[in-house]
Amino acid sequence: MAQSGWDERDVTYVTKKRMPKSGQLHTEKALSIAQRQGLELETSKKFAAGQNKQHLTSKNTAKLDRETEELHHDTISMDVARLIQQARQAKGFTQKELATRVNEKQQVINDYEGGRAIPNQQIFAKLERTLGVKLRGKDRGKPLQPKAKK
Repeated sequence: MAQSGWDERDVTYVTKKRMPKSGQLHTEKALSIAQRQGLELETSKKFAAGQNKQHLTSKNTAKLDRETEELHHDTISMDVARLIQQARQAKGFTQKELATRVNEKQQVINDYEGGRAIPNQQIFAKLERTLGVKLRGKDRGKPLQPKAKK
């Protein structure tokens, strides 16, 4: 037999190992294999992981919000809400038509007529011009007088 110059014990086989997928790294099987091999494992709990919450409020904050009047937002009074509704009906507008004319959403008009809206002076001005009725000041409910040009 001819000598080739090398023995079988000198042969090294190179095997290509695939890197595990990221989903496989977090399985319990992968973790137990890593523990058996003596590798370092790091576990950490992420705050609000997997949730679409940027701002969390604790229950204490919500409780405080309900109990104190300092954190309470003022809403429009029911007499102003009725004035808006009556003026809209007198003009023959639906809530959607009025919302389109004042360039707001229908829900905003619905909140104003329901007395749930937080007062906004710009929206009041748009409503007064469109409906032709004063909604602010002492003479609420009276027709809006156009300003005279000088």
